[in-house]
Amino acid sequence: MTELRTLKVALLGCGNVGAQVARILIEDADTLAARAGAKLQLSGIAVRNVHAKRDVDLPQDLFTTDADTLVKDADLVIELMGGIEPARTLILSALRNGACVVTGNKALVAQDGPTLHEEADKAGVQLSYEAAVAGAIPILRPIRDSLAGDRITRVLGIVNGTTNFILDQMDTTGAQFADALAEAQRLGYAEADPTADVEGHDAAAKAAILASLSFHTRFALENVHCEGITSVTAADIAAAKDAGFVIKLLAIAEKLPAAGTDADGGEGVSVRVHPTLLPREHPLAAVHGAFNAVFIEAENAGELMFYGQGAGGTPTASAVLGDLVSAARSLVLGGPGRTETTTGQVSALPIDAAVTSYYIGLDVADQPGVLARIAQLFAEHGVSIEIMRQTIHRDAESNVESAELRIVTHRASEAALAATVQAVKGLDVINSVTSVLRVEGV
Repeated sequence: MTELRTLKVALLGCGNVGAQVARILIEDADTLAARAGAKLQLSGIAVRNVHAKRDVDLPQDLFTTDADTLVKDADLVIELMGGIEPARTLILSALRNGACVVTGNKALVAQDGPTLHEEADKAGVQLSYEAAVAGAIPILRPIRDSLAGDRITRVLGIVNGTTNFILDQMDTTGAQFADALAEAQRLGYAEADPTADVEGHDAAAKAAILASLSFHTRFALENVHCEGITSVTAADIAAAKDAGFVIKLLAIAEKLPAAGTDADGGEGVSVRVHPTLLPREHPLAAVHGAFNAVFIEAENAGELMFYGQGAGGTPTASAVLGDLVSAARSLVLGGPGRTETTTGQVSALPIDAAVTSYYIGLDVADQPGVLARIAQLFAEHGVSIEIMRQTIHRDAESNVESAELRIVTHRASEAALAATVQAVKGLDVINSVTSVLRVEGV
């Protein structure tokens, strides 16, 4: 029997995910060697504090604060430090030294993906980041490999478990946003500072990655329109439920006509993150708790959905090790590393070019002709109304009646819908616009 070669693996970071990666590398060494075609020797773990308490019991002699030396001597580098620096510098050093790199750093890939891929291409090594999007769910490799012979037209994703947990709590228990967030923090689903999650920044980085792979064009974080969930109220959730919808924070990337970008109109891609109403029969509406799911529409494959745990040490470690075995195989077999293809070169479209439906909540005067005036204004802006519901209520103190109007539009351009809402606000019969949310799946 031929003796397997040994590949040195450097691990950068030993947090929740990193500790589980190290544990599995040690405990499942024989299994991983059989699958990779080489022994994967964990040569060291770079951390800030070698004496910090960790949930996993690991050999103390593996820990070091000298990440630079560890990287220079490695065949494979796993980066799980997070943040931009020093992760970026260490990854570039690893690639230039001929090491394959596996990372879960969505912010770095979204910001500097083109630079990292360029260095990987020059060195002929593999850069992989399955763990950067949707945790344990295998989604990036299916997009890159399994659907390489197809044309993806649209991607809808619940890619942030914290916000999905919060919105699900608000939907199922009637909780206010602040209470649902507090529960998410108590259970460990949300950080003490949840800004990156609730403002949509985490999902936006993942949206840029999904769009880049799906449409073979490199999209940066700045190409993603981003809105968080902090303005979503219990009243919005209740109104959506009453109308047969559920609210989810979606990452959306879709190919659209891009009139004006080319001589013949051409195509472009809209990439956006925002709270979205989905019909309760839509597959993504059934994704509860902190789980993630990605829904793909392709010309030949049709509709596909990938569902699973979007975070957590062990689930995310599964994605990291899948990439690691693949990268090790590329070193054993030789040849260039597998990376993204960027042959598409479609334009990134502004949010105004997106095509969607709107849910609009209005508090209006209860008097004859109001509905007709509103409907006429919508028609003047080229926006068709699909559903209109009215509820009358009386103020207990003033005894004045007003009406709550809920409107769901047909699909139209974002620009037309935004202009319609702005015009509605100017009507003298409108007391207030209580909510404006986008709708998908209708």
